[in-house]
Amino acid sequence: MDDDAKDELEPFAAWRAVLLAQSRAVRAIERELAAAGQISLMWYDVLLELNAANDRSLRMQDLALKAVLSRTRISRVVSELQDAGLVERVADSADGRATLARITNKGRHALKRAAPVYLEAIERHFTRHLTPREQQAIISGLQRVISAHSAETDPRR
Repeated sequence: MDDDAKDELEPFAAWRAVLLAQSRAVRAIERELAAAGQISLMWYDVLLELNAANDRSLRMQDLALKAVLSRTRISRVVSELQDAGLVERVADSADGRATLARITNKGRHALKRAAPVYLEAIERHFTRHLTPREQQAIISGLQRVISAHSAETDPRR
């Protein structure tokens, strides 16, 4: 392959590497959470966003924008979390048409219990494979992509 053709493939190689790294690391982290008897990564993501929010609750549409799930999937995951007693749905006092998802004490406990496994798995399956300089390059480069595509315009939503 000549240098011009190789240069043309580089953006696609970066894209493919991001997809493969994310897919493989996420699967490994999910396996570790399951092996440790902890909540799933999807549940962890939703509980983490709720726990960080004001009043530990978010409107369903806002939760869908913050979580790494489609709007349809977020509704199903919140229903699963509600069935498990980790989240409750409450009417939004500011807007009677909207529903809030609120993390329960049981949900906060599950999040806290899973956090060490989650953080150790990130270290084992992602961070340890990168130098601090490579981590900073990833943050800088991908943050520009993230900023160019705000969550509100995410076509999955």
